[in-house]
Amino acid sequence: MRNAEPLAFPVPEPRPSARLARRTAGLAGRLADLLDQALPAGGEHTATRDFLRAMAAAAEGPQLRHGEGLDPLERLEAGFALSPADTDLLLLAGLADEHEGYAGVLRGLHPRGEPRATAGLAAQLLCASPDDRALLRGVLESGPAVRAGVLRLEGDAPFWERTLHPAEALWSVLQGVDAWPAAVERDEGEVGVAGLEGWLASPAAAHALGALRSGEPWTVLVTADADEAAFGRGAALAAFAGAEPVCAILPTPAPAQAEHLLSVHAAARGRVPVVRLLAPEGPGAARAPAFAHHPGPVVVCGRAGGVVVRGARPVVEVPAPRLTTVAREAMWRSLLPGLESAAPELAARYTVEPAAAAAAAADALALARVERRAARLDDVGAGVRTRAGLALSSGVRLLRPGAGWDRLVLPADRMAQLREALARVLHQARVLDGWRFLEGRSGARGVRMLFAGPSGTGKTLAAEVLAAALGVDLLLVDVSRVVSKWIGETEKNLAEVFDVAERAQAVLFFDEADALFGRRTEVTDAHDRYANLETAYLLTRLERFEGLAVLSTNLKQNVDPAFTRRMEFILDFEEPAAAERAALWRCHLPPGAPLAADFDVAELAAHYPVVGGTIRNAAVAAAFLAAAEDTPITRRHAVRALRREYDKAGRAFPGLPPGMTAA
Repeated sequence: MRNAEPLAFPVPEPRPSARLARRTAGLAGRLADLLDQALPAGGEHTATRDFLRAMAAAAEGPQLRHGEGLDPLERLEAGFALSPADTDLLLLAGLADEHEGYAGVLRGLHPRGEPRATAGLAAQLLCASPDDRALLRGVLESGPAVRAGVLRLEGDAPFWERTLHPAEALWSVLQGVDAWPAAVERDEGEVGVAGLEGWLASPAAAHALGALRSGEPWTVLVTADADEAAFGRGAALAAFAGAEPVCAILPTPAPAQAEHLLSVHAAARGRVPVVRLLAPEGPGAARAPAFAHHPGPVVVCGRAGGVVVRGARPVVEVPAPRLTTVAREAMWRSLLPGLESAAPELAARYTVEPAAAAAAAADALALARVERRAARLDDVGAGVRTRAGLALSSGVRLLRPGAGWDRLVLPADRMAQLREALARVLHQARVLDGWRFLEGRSGARGVRMLFAGPSGTGKTLAAEVLAAALGVDLLLVDVSRVVSKWIGETEKNLAEVFDVAERAQAVLFFDEADALFGRRTEVTDAHDRYANLETAYLLTRLERFEGLAVLSTNLKQNVDPAFTRRMEFILDFEEPAAAERAALWRCHLPPGAPLAADFDVAELAAHYPVVGGTIRNAAVAAAFLAAAEDTPITRRHAVRALRREYDKAGRAFPGLPPGMTAA
C-alpha cells in the first residue's frame, strides 16, 4: 500500500501560534522538572519526561514576530491586567489544546483521567511555599482571569482536584485562528454608513465617537424605534470611530456566559463588541449586560425606552432617529451609482436603514451583472423583500401584488384620490423636507387612508394596486386575530404588525377594522379602560408609521372620529352602477375565454346589481360549469352561477333575464 502523500498547506508568515508554542513549551519544561522531582529516575514515566523536554527544546530559538502590535495573548494580558500567575494558569489550562502529547501527559496526572490540568497540579508547578498556595487559591477563586471569564475552574471535586479550562474556543484564537464559541450569536452582515453623515455629525454621536476612540471602558447606548435599526447604527458608529466591531445578538436577560465569552473574544482580537438586545417577552425593559470587566468600550443597541443600563461603567446615549428623506436619497445615490436619478423615488418607496439598503443594492447590482444589463428599480425592490427576513405571526399575510390600474373599476373621482395618495407617498421629500410643510409636527410623514363600503366593492384590490404601483408588498392584517381578550396582548400583536410592515416596507392593510378602530366608550369597567388604551396606542403607532396604511371597514360610522381626523384620504366604495358592472364582467372574463353567442355582458350587468367580488366568483363558477359540460360559457351558465351567489349571500334572486326560460 502506498504511503499517503503529505498534505500541502501554504506556508504562512510566522503567526501568533509560534509565540504561543514557545510559551507553552517553557511551561512543559517546568512540568518535566516537576516530574523529575516527584518520580524516580527511569521507569514508565521516562517517555513522558523525554517528550516534554523535546517539546521545550524544539521551541527554543529567536522569538518570531508577525506584523506589528500585540498578539491575542498579549492583548488579554494588557486588557484584563493579567498577572504572570494568571498567564501561567491560562497556558497550563490550554496545554491539552496545544498538542495531543500534552493531553496524554495531563490525562496520566489527573485524578479522574481527564486530559486537563488540575488546580493541584498548578499549585505543585507554580508554588514554592504554603503562602504561595494561598495566593494561588485567591487567583483561582477571584483573580482577573477568572472574573473576566478567560479561565474557568470546573468540577464538584475538592478544590485542588478541580479542572482548569480556558474560555471556549479561546485557544484557537490565541493560535491565530478566527474561532468563536457557540454561545455567541454573531451577525456578520455588512456595516452600512451611507446616508448617515448627518447623524454621525450630531452632538450625541460626536460624544460617542470620542468615547469609542478613547479606548476606555465606556458603554455607548444606541436607541431607535426598533432594536434592529439601533443595531445597524451601533455597528456604523463603531466602524466610523475606526474600530473593528464584532456584532452579536443577546437575548434578555443575557446569560453571563455569553457576556463573558463575547468580552474575552473581542478583547483577544482587539475588537469592539456591538450588542443587539432582543426585546423581552411581555412588558418590561431589556437589561443591558454590565460588561463590568471588559477593558474597552462596548456599544449596546436596543429599542428606545426599552433598555436599562446597569453597572459602574460611564454611559453615553445616542438616539438614532429615522433617516430623513434627504438622507435616504443620498444613501441610494451612493449605493447605486447607475440609478442616481431614481434616488428620490427609492427614498420614498423604501425607508430602510443603511445596512439593509446596502445589502439590497448589492443584490440588485449582482443580478444586473449576471444578466449583463443596468440595474433597475424592480431589482432593488426584490432585494429589499428578500432581505427583510420576515416571521409573520398568525393573522398576518404577505401578498406579492400583481394587479394594475386596469383591474380597478371605480368612479373617476375615486381613481383620482387613489392616484393622489400615491403621489403623496412619492413626493413627501419635496413637500415636507424641501418646502418644509408641517415642519416639526408629529404624524406628518406617511399616508393613512380609510376605505369604507360593502364587501366585494374592491377595497382590498385598491390597496393591492397601490402596493404594486409603489413596488412593495401588501401586508394583510386579519383584525379578528390581532385583537385579544387578554390585557396587553392586543398592543403586543399590533407592535409586531407595525414592525413587520416597516421591516418589509409593505403597504399595511387592516381588513374589516371596525373591532380595532371602533368608537371609544365611556369607562364603566376595566375592560372599557383597556379597550380605550388599545385605541390610544393604535392612534400613536399610526402617526409614527411612515408608509402607507389602509383601514378597511364596512360601516364608516362605526370608526372612531379620532381615526377619521387622522386620515389623509377617505374613500367610499359604493356598489357599482350598471356601466361599472359591465366593465367588471369584462375585467373578470379573460380575452381567451370561450364565450357563447348568447353571453351578453350588458344584459347581466343591467339585470343583476351585484358587487365586483360577486361578479368575479360568478365568472369563475360559470367557466367551471361550462368546462364540465365541454361547451362554451353560455348565458345559462352565468345565470346559474349568479343564482348560487345570491343564495350564499341570503339575498332574493331577481329571476331570469327577459326572454330567458328555465332550462
